[in-house]
Amino acid sequence: MSENTPVASTTSPTVVLVHGAFADSSGWAGVIDRLQGAGVEVTTAVNPLRSVTQDSAYLASLLHQIEGPVLLVGHSYGGVVITNAAAGAENVVGLVFVAGFAPDEGESLMDIEVDSKDSVLNSSLLPLQYPLEDGAEPGIEFVIDPARYHDAFAADMPEEQTRIMAVSQRPAAALAFSEVSGTPAWKSLPSWAVIPTGDKAAGADVLRTMADRAGATVVEVEGSHAIMISQPQAVTDVILTALKGVA
Repeated sequence: MSENTPVASTTSPTVVLVHGAFADSSGWAGVIDRLQGAGVEVTTAVNPLRSVTQDSAYLASLLHQIEGPVLLVGHSYGGVVITNAAAGAENVVGLVFVAGFAPDEGESLMDIEVDSKDSVLNSSLLPLQYPLEDGAEPGIEFVIDPARYHDAFAADMPEEQTRIMAVSQRPAAALAFSEVSGTPAWKSLPSWAVIPTGDKAAGADVLRTMADRAGATVVEVEGSHAIMISQPQAVTDVILTALKGVA
């Protein structure tokens, strides 16, 4: 398939779900099931988790291949990616941040998280190394310490389930946290935000501040950072509301 070949065609928005760090697209399973049950065209985007620039370019390429309007939904760091990728995508009609970061231009995740009183993520990370193609010094990436994954990422879920999530998490490169964001799409697009009141990864306080700044329609839900897994119906309801809002 060429880069310009459409992969979907619809008159109503296609919902594109973008996962964040320390997770993968399987976390959207409950939301996908409910959206499909409601007759919504939905797909997921694999987030490379290498850098803001690379990940946003990857998503922008996918958006270019979808014919018709798109509602972008980003979880956690996925919010950074949709904020940047949608800025140059003419078919994106709205944004939904699910425990998602909505940075302004020139901000990095490190900048945003420094003042959070709710987040315990920084103290829960373990550094790993990975090889770079140019033969330079190894790159640095992070995972959540499996022993702390439940409390930091998914405290409202059964520990037997989070033990599996902890060992299957996808690491995120340091650049995803340190690289600054570009022009934010939320300045020109309507947005919605699901804020878990017990979020200890992004930090509920940080999420509220960013959602308010973006002028997002905010829905607070009792739960953890992994809210799309623990409360899929609540997240689906917000997405359906957003679809009506951009119709």
